[in-house]
Amino acid sequence: MDETVRAWVDGWVVSRGAAPPVVEPWGCTIDMGMEGHVTRHVFGAVGDGVDEAAVRKVAEAVTGAGVWLKVFRDPAVVGDWLGADWWIDPEPGYLMTLPLTRDAADLRVPDGYRQRTWSRGGVVRTMIAGPDGSWAARGQLAPTGATAVADQIATSPAHRRRGLGTLVMRTLQRAALEQGAERCVLAGTPEGRALYESLGWTVSALLTSAKYTGG
Repeated sequence: MDETVRAWVDGWVVSRGAAPPVVEPWGCTIDMGMEGHVTRHVFGAVGDGVDEAAVRKVAEAVTGAGVWLKVFRDPAVVGDWLGADWWIDPEPGYLMTLPLTRDAADLRVPDGYRQRTWSRGGVVRTMIAGPDGSWAARGQLAPTGATAVADQIATSPAHRRRGLGTLVMRTLQRAALEQGAERCVLAGTPEGRALYESLGWTVSALLTSAKYTGG
């Protein structure tokens, strides 16, 4: 399995409280046990290294709704490998990495906002509330040794353009360093990519998300 993919999987299961990954010849299977997100099959190769035959074989064996495939290749390619019973996110995700360095950036919270950061169950979480107490931004981090996985990064549409996403990410990156991590990994959306790249993150691979809707 690709080293970055494995690091992401190991941190993601901690972040989400999922079952330990079951290693397969083509990658791994992760049980979530949630309606609409029962199980996910994550393929371990990236780019041209992804085995089309393996993806087709795993997809054809799926018969229950709520099972997901995560394939680190362009959706325009992977979509042709799957049948009509699969919903495919037309926009690619991005597997991204950041080598961690000491950051002297000011983590000041904007006037009127409130930030709180805490750790529970091995996961660091940070949240920002708006002047009226409503949710403004959040994110969480799962350190797993030399790597830490950032996850669930989000900013409320009503509170964008205020630097809150940057504050969340810098808070988590600093927490990762304090936990002894040397790099961070995340799976980002097209919407989040610009933020992450502005902070020094780079794309390692495209990511296709597909959900089985048949059965």
